[in-house]
Amino acid sequence: MEFQLQTPVAFLVFNRPDTTQQVFAEIRRARPPKLLVIADGPRPDRPDDAEKCRAVRALIEQVDWPCEVLKNYSDVNLGCKRRVSSGLDWVFDTVEEAIILEDDCLPDPTFFRFCQTLLEKYRDDERVMMISGDNFQFGRNRTGYSYYFSRYTHIWGWASWRRAWKHYDVSMDLWPVIRDERWLEAILDGPATVRYWRSIFERVHNGAINTWDYQWTFATWIQNGLVVLPEVNLVTNIGFGQQATHTASASRFSNMATSAMHFPLSYPAFVLRDANADDYTWRTMFRVQPLVLIKQLYNKIRGF
Repeated sequence: MEFQLQTPVAFLVFNRPDTTQQVFAEIRRARPPKLLVIADGPRPDRPDDAEKCRAVRALIEQVDWPCEVLKNYSDVNLGCKRRVSSGLDWVFDTVEEAIILEDDCLPDPTFFRFCQTLLEKYRDDERVMMISGDNFQFGRNRTGYSYYFSRYTHIWGWASWRRAWKHYDVSMDLWPVIRDERWLEAILDGPATVRYWRSIFERVHNGAINTWDYQWTFATWIQNGLVVLPEVNLVTNIGFGQQATHTASASRFSNMATSAMHFPLSYPAFVLRDANADDYTWRTMFRVQPLVLIKQLYNKIRGF
């Protein structure tokens, strides 16, 4: 039977009509019954932003399939932290679960079925807080199944539930307790990892990093939550380049190849984090990178 997408899709856009058009084409191909669009407003110090933002929003008017389109557009520029966090709050206030794509995260068509299938499977399993379409193992097969479990909240195409997002706090009010009572030592492996993430979370908490996504990692970790990651990469980031705010430099994570997921899925017989895969992610994505480059690679928001 032909797959039919029933899950709402949330689409985060800003000022990049070129990449937005490509991602929108895949959303149109998937034909979600509900599309929730989050858009930030133009930056006052960028004269060309207003026209670019209008061009991006005009693309949304091209919806030509049976679809309820809901819009959360800001007239002013809120920035990465406030626009994405408030937009996702709106999404999960509106729907119980959603697939989330940003305007430079181009999915393989099977990404949507992968997310929908696992949103249903783990809908009531509090251990699982997120489904991601990202695989940064560069061809290393970790299991004989279609996916594995991780601690890392890769956000280049993902899905979640209201019941998980309720733990999200953009201000990270619990951070001082986690820091001072040394709970990171219980969550993470080894002093280097603890030092790295303590520095990240401290900077986010005190406003030195203007972002939304590290707070999601923090929320997932302090709930002892797991993330589903596919055994093949289902989403490629096409947003690296000079127009990007956080991904302007060349990277092995740019324009990664995608593969189709095969169905029916092969489900793991256990719900355990793959420590070997996570260790590889730590060594290749975090430990070897300076903080500024990590923000480029891991957050990649283009100036929301």
